[in-house]
Amino acid sequence: MHVVIFEASTWPDFAPLSLSRPLFELASGASSLLEKQIRHLNPSRLTLWVRPEMEAYTRQHVVPRLKIPTDINSPLGDAPVLLVSAQLMLTSKFDAPAQPFVMLDDESGASVRAAFGAFPGLASTDVLARSKRWATTINLPRVPPQGRMAGYLWDLLAWNEESIAEDSSALPHPPSPHPAGPYHLIQPQQVWLSEGVTIFPGVVIDASKGPVIVARGASVGANAVVQGPCYIGPGSAVQPLALVRPGMTIGPGCKVAGEIASSIIQGNTNKAHHGYLGDSYVGEWVNLAAGTTTSNLKTTYGQIPVDFGSHQIDTGRRFLGALIGDHTKTAINTRLMTGSYVGFCTMIATSALPPRFIPSFSFLTDRGIEPYQNEKAIEVMKIVFGRRDRKFTELDAEIIRHARAQAATVERR
Repeated sequence: MHVVIFEASTWPDFAPLSLSRPLFELASGASSLLEKQIRHLNPSRLTLWVRPEMEAYTRQHVVPRLKIPTDINSPLGDAPVLLVSAQLMLTSKFDAPAQPFVMLDDESGASVRAAFGAFPGLASTDVLARSKRWATTINLPRVPPQGRMAGYLWDLLAWNEESIAEDSSALPHPPSPHPAGPYHLIQPQQVWLSEGVTIFPGVVIDASKGPVIVARGASVGANAVVQGPCYIGPGSAVQPLALVRPGMTIGPGCKVAGEIASSIIQGNTNKAHHGYLGDSYVGEWVNLAAGTTTSNLKTTYGQIPVDFGSHQIDTGRRFLGALIGDHTKTAINTRLMTGSYVGFCTMIATSALPPRFIPSFSFLTDRGIEPYQNEKAIEVMKIVFGRRDRKFTELDAEIIRHARAQAATVERR
């Protein structure tokens, strides 16, 4: 089946993470939303509809990983296709009726989860602009929804334990026999240690409440405790004495220490010292300095709002830490309040409590917020990339320009 996975006009609701990647690249469990969609849709052909600014990113970073023929932003012909929202998290096989249908997020018809039929001439621009051509999909026969439609980043946090468990079901069962060592595994039948993993003395991996997946080349330092459900990505390092509590997704190339819980770290991020990270979504190339701590619970135990510029969203959650965009840095002993929004490429270096909303490209000190200029941002990125043997490319510069331009609108709605 030809499957089209599309970004809709709601992509700004996933800022700051969506400023620098397509929505289907968001991490969930031990994979991305796209990897889950492909696994449960099993397409023979794939088309990815993204914002024009994300086309080069998708072509360079996404398509080479895929093992099926893939187009980007190609309009549709006369043949039937299955349209699927990039926001849809699938945890089981998608059962598509053979006849045309639409699957809506709610009765209002505000958001399409999936639709099947022939849509000649329909293009990615129709979806993003909510054109009249796109609106005709709502008139198709309606079927009950499948999967879960994420509306915000904190939805992915709420579902992450289940997402890790579901991803583990796609791994070989039972796991390969574990090498003997001076460490302790609780329920080893739920522990996956990939090739090249290093487990140091005194480590406890506790899978009694959910699976623990340690990917290729990762390491867990001496006397650390890892509690499932948990995913530790390729090449990531859990530092000695760390406490990794349930619900953690640690993307590739990260260093983590201190106490971390119920959070998603997209990848290549350092939280290598003490401090608490809880119920937070963290982007790539972030550095959380020693003592950086997130609050994830109000003293009133009430529901936590998140500020997006001039408007506020009630998350309906009692536990929520921070949403932190790519390339953001914090100074030592930074304290982030519940429901903090910290934009793309932001520096926090203040001795006082930072505000709960810090826009992208901000340099926050005790003097207040100053703009973080592109030239300085690029200079720092080149240094950071060089430490990981990665070159700064024109595509990286393009992403910065796009993030700055979009943030000016998205964060001031």
